[in-house]
Amino acid sequence: MVESAGKAAHRSSAVAEEWSVPVLFPPQRPRVVVKADLLPAVSVLSTAALLGIPMGWLWSLLAPAERVRVITSNGQLAPLELESWHRFDDLAIFGFLAMATGLLIGVVVWFLRERRGPVVLVAAVGGALLAAWLGTQMGPAFANSKYSIDAPPALGAVISQAPRLESGWVILAAPLVTCLVYALMAAWNGREDLGRRLG
Repeated sequence: MVESAGKAAHRSSAVAEEWSVPVLFPPQRPRVVVKADLLPAVSVLSTAALLGIPMGWLWSLLAPAERVRVITSNGQLAPLELESWHRFDDLAIFGFLAMATGLLIGVVVWFLRERRGPVVLVAAVGGALLAAWLGTQMGPAFANSKYSIDAPPALGAVISQAPRLESGWVILAAPLVTCLVYALMAAWNGREDLGRRLG
């Protein structure tokens, strides 16, 4: 009788252990690293911004000039037929170059595995914005030197006018693409620390 009571108690304790729910502690989420990422973020910002110089130079080579005719003695110009379309071409070419620059910045910064996070992302987006702005300044400067005119043109002469950018909104293409690429990479990665500990 005593043995059967002991067996029953042992069996009930075994069942209780089998059905007991273990206490689970929530995993500790990695914190955003700010202080250690500040200096690399400054390097990313400055390096990305310098890409605006080759982007502006490449735009000055690719953007078509607009052919215009001198119609008055004081140098007033009028575009030839269909030549005014190049004003859009110039803007579109710069937009594509800015998007390619933003794509390059986003991919390269993502491969800085040990520095992944919002601090470096903000620096990359800021660097892309600065690069696009610098490209809008350097590109027309390169183009103006390429299509410079030494002497005033004669009345009725046809000359090539340097390409120009007529909208400042085009600089937003680079940072938007950088942010989109980095966000897609982070979503594809799926880790809470974005793989920083694997670096």
